[in-house]
Order: sequence, then structure tokens, then C-alpha cells
Amino acid sequence: MNELIKVNYSTEEPTVSARELHKFLEIATEFRHWFPRMCEYGFKEGIDYTPVIFDHPQNHQPTRDYCLTIPMAKEICMIQRTEKGKMARQYFLSIEKAWNTPEMVMSRALKMAENQIQSLKLVNSRLNVENEIMRPKAEYFDELVDRNLLTNFRDTAKELKIKEKDFIGFLIDKKYIYRDKKGKIKPYADKNNGLFEIKEAKNEKTGWAGTQTLITPKGRETFRLLIKGAVI
Repeated sequence: MNELIKVNYSTEEPTVSARELHKFLEIATEFRHWFPRMCEYGFKEGIDYTPVIFDHPQNHQPTRDYCLTIPMAKEICMIQRTEKGKMARQYFLSIEKAWNTPEMVMSRALKMAENQIQSLKLVNSRLNVENEIMRPKAEYFDELVDRNLLTNFRDTAKELKIKEKDFIGFLIDKKYIYRDKKGKIKPYADKNNGLFEIKEAKNEKTGWAGTQTLITPKGRETFRLLIKGAVI
């Protein structure tokens, strides 16, 4: 069937212009009076029709129109009880039938899936760009952490601006560390809540190998606060 009235397919379901339908049906009553009268038949805004504003091609003034669903347009045609109304109703029936064919349903489903895929691709593209931007920073901080994450007691004492001997004595007194039978510093298990790490150590020059207790950033900050509030 030839296109009697332009159908808009850009929305979720096909719609037609109320003004174009009014013109096709050759309604004598002015549109601004006619459409509210049609709405009295129980049509609901947001369900059966949607208001739109456009620039009138003649006077270039903002003009109100309404996008009608096909079921609403079909019912309006029945209400007119005219030959034009009958013709338009048959036209809308054919539109409705074509819209609900298995081929059209599948086509819409494929289009929806394609849109979702494109949206995911866009999101992934943005994430890739952000990752590329952040990668140098991440590599820098990883290197910084590897280089400066753990410190020994001497360097920690120097950072806290106290003598190494006083610092170790303070921690022993507060029961954070102790010396084992060989004189090696070890942390108490109940106090080692992320404050210390025991690492394998090796002196390439002397060939000595063993374990070494090192202090974490959390430990340095904890001891800084403790020492700040104490007299050593």
C-alpha cells in the first residue's frame, strides 16, 4: 500500500503526526480544538501520544504537535466515520501487521543487539584509552613501591630523626620486637599487623644469607606517631 501518511520508525514503535492525520482526514474543526476533543476518548499522554514542538515552515513559530501510536491513530480514524477515516484505518492496519511480522521482530532484535554491541565497544575503547593514560603512572608507582616500600631499622630511625639504638630500644620496650638467641631482631606475632615483613636477604660480597626484619610504610607511620607522643 502506498504511503498515505508519513510513519516515523525512529522511535521504539512507529508513530504518526497528529497534524498530518488531521490534514489527511480533512477535519473541518481547527487542530487546536480537535485534538483535545479526541483525547476525551481516553487516550493518555506518554502512553498513546507524546507532545512535540517544531518550527512551523510558514511562520517559523514554535508549533505544538503530537506523535501518535498506530493504535491511537487507528482508533481516531474509526471515530471519524468517514471514507477517509476508513482508508487511513486500513493503512494503519497494514503498518501494524508489517511491524509485527517475524521478520520485522527479528530485524528489530538484531538492531537492538547491534546497538548494545556498539555501546560495549565504545565503553571498552574508553577503558583502553584510560588504561593507556594510567599505565605510565602505575608503572612509576610500582617501581617506587618496589624501591621504597620496606626500610631497615637504621634507615627508618634516620627518617624518624632518632638514633638507631634508641629506636630499637623503644620498640623492644613497647613489645613490638625482640632479639632471638642469635641476637637477630624479630617482631612479636601479636604486634605484627602489617608493621613488619621478614625477607630473605643476601650479601653478595660476603656470601652471607639469612632473613632480615624490615619495616613497612604502615609501620613507619605507626612508630612516627608513637614516638611523637613519647619522650625518648
